Amino acid sequence: MLDRRQFLAAGLVAAGTALPLRRARAVEPGVLRIGYQKNGILAVAREQAAIEAALKPRNVSVRWVEFSFGPPLLEALNLGAIDFGQTGDAPPIFAQAAGAGLVYAAAQPKGGSGSAILLPKGSAVASLADLKGKRVAFAKGSSAHNLTVAALERAGLTYRDITPVLLAPADGAAAFAGGTIDAWTVWDPYFAIAEEGQSARILVQASDITPTNNFFLANKAFAGERPEVLKAAIAALGEVAVWCEGNRPSVAASLSRITGVPLAATRRAVERIRFVIAPMDAAVTAEQQRIADRFHAIGVIPRPVRVSDIVWTPPETPNKTQNNG
Repeated sequence: MLDRRQFLAAGLVAAGTALPLRRARAVEPGVLRIGYQKNGILAVAREQAAIEAALKPRNVSVRWVEFSFGPPLLEALNLGAIDFGQTGDAPPIFAQAAGAGLVYAAAQPKGGSGSAILLPKGSAVASLADLKGKRVAFAKGSSAHNLTVAALERAGLTYRDITPVLLAPADGAAAFAGGTIDAWTVWDPYFAIAEEGQSARILVQASDITPTNNFFLANKAFAGERPEVLKAAIAALGEVAVWCEGNRPSVAASLSRITGVPLAATRRAVERIRFVIAPMDAAVTAEQQRIADRFHAIGVIPRPVRVSDIVWTPPETPNKTQNNG
């Protein structure tokens, strides 16, 4: 169970950036503070300065803060240390269950198959059923957590049938390389790096088990006070997504340069991404609700949550030709 205290204990540590464990000013005038991970649409948007260009006419600058995975990013969002960011499917559910002040602003529906349950080279595990009694590593409260639980369900196993090893991605990589775990559930680029560098074997990919949606989330106060800024940032990301879909080799080169991950592994990761930005429609919201219900049913989150309660509705753009007289 990941409650508010455990969120804080996880630490708001980004690569080279430690955020203070205290509530910051929820909305900083003239600035959009974006939490990002070094992969996907936000990383490309940062390199292209696409959001900066979109917000310049509004006299709003952009400040970027890097995170290694979703749960600490959302705790920073809750504390008002950042205004906007992207995660996978599970972190917003854990955050909502802990009472975090955030909203779903947009989705990246079926964003790709860029996560998997991996096995070390030479593993005797041949099927999901063989995970029974095994040590399976994943980051707590992450999309990998959801994939692990959903895969166990598919095999007729329960969460109690494995030994969960709760590790942040970098620690999971070390454990996988060192042979101290039997399986590792993780996303790109860690997934691609393990394939390329360690000849990891794929037991299942996310696309074999469950729809994979990513989400763009905002601090609730920021969404309420600066909805037009949020809407403009999302629109800019939509344009970046269209560019990424049509320029995958350039995206791979860009992300390899940003992350330092070898180009071959980055190409693998990019080919697995569906670059798209979309509103939170009924189908995506319903799938997210199924995930929330799954975590509550196994006792991992303390109370049921209703995802639709924190779905943000963008303001309508005024019709300049409308006669208001």
